[in-house]
Amino acid sequence: MQLLDLAIMPCDEIEVPKELREFMLEKAEETILGQKNGAKKQYRYGNLHIREYHDKFLVHTDRVDPREDPMGHLIHDAPEVLIGLTCAAFTGLQIAKKCRSNKSSLASGIIFPIISGYLGYIGTKKIKNYLE
Repeated sequence: MQLLDLAIMPCDEIEVPKELREFMLEKAEETILGQKNGAKKQYRYGNLHIREYHDKFLVHTDRVDPREDPMGHLIHDAPEVLIGLTCAAFTGLQIAKKCRSNKSSLASGIIFPIISGYLGYIGTKKIKNYLE
């Protein structure tokens, strides 16, 4: 299987030793899109997401290229981010509706949506990992 074949179908991450640096595609673009997970740099080439660490590359394919369809990428490849943001927004709106004039609501309006978003993110990530 060639590296370009990986772009066709989503799969688990593949570790590529840094010594095989020539595998790095010339047309891959450095990007900020995606979770770095401790990587020094990230690259994208079509649906390939490449993370560069000091001693290796980790490569996986996304179902949807976030540069082409950000919402599709969130839905199909990163639902935990979408659900976390939705939980935070929903919680923030509910607190804003109930506590419009109370000064302590400012802290609640910031803290609880962050907690809610984080819990939504973590819960969805665990479910996603379990199903994969």
